[in-house]
Amino acid sequence: MYALVLAGGKGERLRPLTADRPKQMVLVGDKPLLEHQIRWMRREGITDVVLLCGYRHEAIRDYFGDGDRWRLRITYSIEDEPLGRGGALKKGFTLVPPEEEIVIATNGDNILTERLAPIIRRHRRTSATATLMLTRLVSPYGIVRVRGNRIVGFVEKPPLPHWLSAGLYVLSREFFEGLPDVGDHEDNLFPQLARCGKLYAYKSTSYWKGIDTVKDLSEAAAYLGTAGE
Repeated sequence: MYALVLAGGKGERLRPLTADRPKQMVLVGDKPLLEHQIRWMRREGITDVVLLCGYRHEAIRDYFGDGDRWRLRITYSIEDEPLGRGGALKKGFTLVPPEEEIVIATNGDNILTERLAPIIRRHRRTSATATLMLTRLVSPYGIVRVRGNRIVGFVEKPPLPHWLSAGLYVLSREFFEGLPDVGDHEDNLFPQLARCGKLYAYKSTSYWKGIDTVKDLSEAAAYLGTAGE
């Protein structure tokens, strides 16, 4: 099974950590952020990974090479000019063999533990063009519980009744036909698929962390240390 990994981000909110490397090569614990996802992919049955790179891509290629160290086959799709996430996926898909009916795609700056098999089963059962893993939005702040004007308790950063796209997709081949050469897949293609009834969701309650700030790095490292990875 093939996976396309978006790994071209500059990570400007993580500077100066990203001054000399792409965001995906910033350390989370003792490993680059992207390595945590690569290890997850291997555990979940991915055999071939296409890394979609741009900014300072040499650092990624020098570290991961052909993927043999992780018992994966890793190839690279390099952008000379930024193509946007949709354009990057379209370019990278040219490296996927025609016999592959579905492809996994991820944002390379996420850490997650969800099992792939249930999402793939959902995707096949619904005949979706794209299935998105969703995760609950967690409040960045503690919440005050109020009854009338009286405070009755506090809840530290609870999950909210909203779902967000976690940057993990199961995609059928027809998805790539609608991608722009340059631009983002979420601007037009996802809404179009939603109107046609071809966009499905898989609600996950497993651990997920998008890495955007130094605080995110610290929280993810603490979780991974507790989880024993």
